[in-house]
Amino acid sequence: MPEQTRISDPAEARRALAEKTKDVGFAMLTTIGPNGEPHTRPMSTHEVDDDGSLWFFTYADSTKVGDIAANPRVAVGYADPGKNLWVSVTGDAEVVRDEGQVHERWSAPLKVFFPDGPDDPRIALVKVMPLAGEIWDGPSTMVGQAIAFARTYASGAETPPGDNVKLDLR
Repeated sequence: MPEQTRISDPAEARRALAEKTKDVGFAMLTTIGPNGEPHTRPMSTHEVDDDGSLWFFTYADSTKVGDIAANPRVAVGYADPGKNLWVSVTGDAEVVRDEGQVHERWSAPLKVFFPDGPDDPRIALVKVMPLAGEIWDGPSTMVGQAIAFARTYASGAETPPGDNVKLDLR
């Protein structure tokens, strides 16, 4: 069974989070709806700040914005099965309605989702301040995975080898 470790230094945990999520194209953002039900949807993480904050673009009239206004606690999940990598984050979200921030964070690929560009007054940002996270990271090549699974099978372990790291982000 992989040994679980913990990164207790928030600065180091933020670096680990940024490093592991930087190349994952999409995340799943979960908010809590008005009746207490979780609502999960795919989002593209636009940026990870030095303080670990995750930034997403959205429309101000979206369901997620209403959910966050009522309950800012969210979860964000990342998966890259090709790299045998999974990351889970919990944190507090806020909706940022700042035209300057929208322009500062804007990049050309966003035009696909926001065809009217950064001057569209309906655009808002969602900023997630992570509080805790967890990384599951295993061998990423097919050969590495095959060897890891063979070792696990031969040893009688119940869980394939890899790293399981808890992140203290506060």
